[in-house]
Amino acid sequence: MTDSDLRDQIARIEADIEQLGEGLDRCRKAMLFAKLAIAAGGILILAYFLGAIWFEPTIMIGALAAIIGGVVVLGSNSSTSKQITAALKAAEIRRAELIDMVNPRAVSARNC
Repeated sequence: MTDSDLRDQIARIEADIEQLGEGLDRCRKAMLFAKLAIAAGGILILAYFLGAIWFEPTIMIGALAAIIGGVVVLGSNSSTSKQITAALKAAEIRRAELIDMVNPRAVSARNC
């Protein structure tokens, strides 16, 4: 395999690593949003039980939906995040292997 082929493969893997990183960021943002939805729903229900707000069916349904939806989104994105992390590590290992295969040129020091 020539150095240019290796460099092309390394460039493709680096592009894949960048895309995986962006996907991981999206998962983390979705997980944060899910945690906020769960917390907001829990706070509304707790406020009702403590007597801070009056019972309003639409608010309670919304609070329960936020909690359930947040749990679903959190679970889905946490498993996706684990898969992306594993793929990211594998791509980084493959990139390191390819970099090791490139024949580096020695640079000589010149005295001026």
